[in-house]
Amino acid sequence: MANEVQVTIEEENYTTKVAYGDLSILADEPLDLGGQNKGLTPTQLLLASIGSCKVITMRMYANRKQWDVKKINIDLSSEVVKSDLQQTTYVRCHISFEGNLDEDQIKRLYIIADKCPIHKMLQHPIIIESNVIDTTK
Repeated sequence: MANEVQVTIEEENYTTKVAYGDLSILADEPLDLGGQNKGLTPTQLLLASIGSCKVITMRMYANRKQWDVKKINIDLSSEVVKSDLQQTTYVRCHISFEGNLDEDQIKRLYIIADKCPIHKMLQHPIIIESNVIDTTK
């Protein structure tokens, strides 16, 4: 598959290799949860995906418009709120810019941030299909 990411965990709790072709990163859990603290947690990786997608999308737009943007920063956090009927996850993205931007340009970049592919993917229903591959053959 074109976008196939391989995730592997071996015996060391809970260090996980995430690979795509020749590229790889580690995911893990903190020491207090039994991990080795060798990488970002899965939740942190999800926030990193959202933030990376947003800043890349804004940078592409600003470059196309030839706007003077020196730096785009997003601080992301998440909070899970559970109720009897459902669970709602709030992702907060605090965006800041460095450069020579007027108020209209900042507003436009803010709108563009929400048009990144990951933001759109997570706003719509997601079906996750899992199956077990028989490797004993």
